[in-house]
Amino acid sequence: MIPDMDPDQPTPTSPHAGPCSHHDHPRPAVPGVALHWCDEQAEIHRIVVGDFENNVFVLRCRQTGQSVLIDAANEHDKLLELCRALDVQSVLETHGHWDHIQAVPAVREAGYRVAVTADDAAMLPSYDDLLEDETVLEVGRLRLHTICTPGHTPGSICFRLEGSPILFSGDTLFPGGPGNTTFEGGDFSTIIGSIDRRLFAPLPADTIVMPGHGLDTTIGAERPKLDEWVDRGW
Repeated sequence: MIPDMDPDQPTPTSPHAGPCSHHDHPRPAVPGVALHWCDEQAEIHRIVVGDFENNVFVLRCRQTGQSVLIDAANEHDKLLELCRALDVQSVLETHGHWDHIQAVPAVREAGYRVAVTADDAAMLPSYDDLLEDETVLEVGRLRLHTICTPGHTPGSICFRLEGSPILFSGDTLFPGGPGNTTFEGGDFSTIIGSIDRRLFAPLPADTIVMPGHGLDTTIGAERPKLDEWVDRGW
């Protein structure tokens, strides 16, 4: 335990998170939710839902308390409780595959606006806003940059947090490789190009990648493996 750290404070669950000495993290009374990562400007809460163990992240501005939920995947009762507890303002979808959108009708009915890219919009039962490439979304005082990364689906998108080493990659990039491209609309060469040009080339090695399933990784850990993925073909 680091000096002055409150032993009752939650410990971030990401293996890439540093020690936390903050004393003001909210503690939503939602089964399965955990503080995943934090720094001075932002904190990220994570819950795993559904049969495919989808990661749902809530990015919260520490200065204003306002939040955004990334991927309304499943178990809408838990997600709605989490939205209320963390002052979620809206929902962002990384792509339109069914396992990432099953709670969309419930969150929209509860009054939360749902955003998705135009290329994946038809995959959702309903939505409110369209996400475009290279724009900035404001979450309280946080600035979240959009990065379109087609390949897993035609409209897959990632979100980079300005001022913190965080990338929400959806199903575009995982530890050990790209997302599955065998579904309708997927294309392996396209996803490789997206990862190489839009993620590996511009992002620092210490960028923490938070995917739609499974564990976090970093750009630095995955970038040297690109040729290996190309050679194996998946």
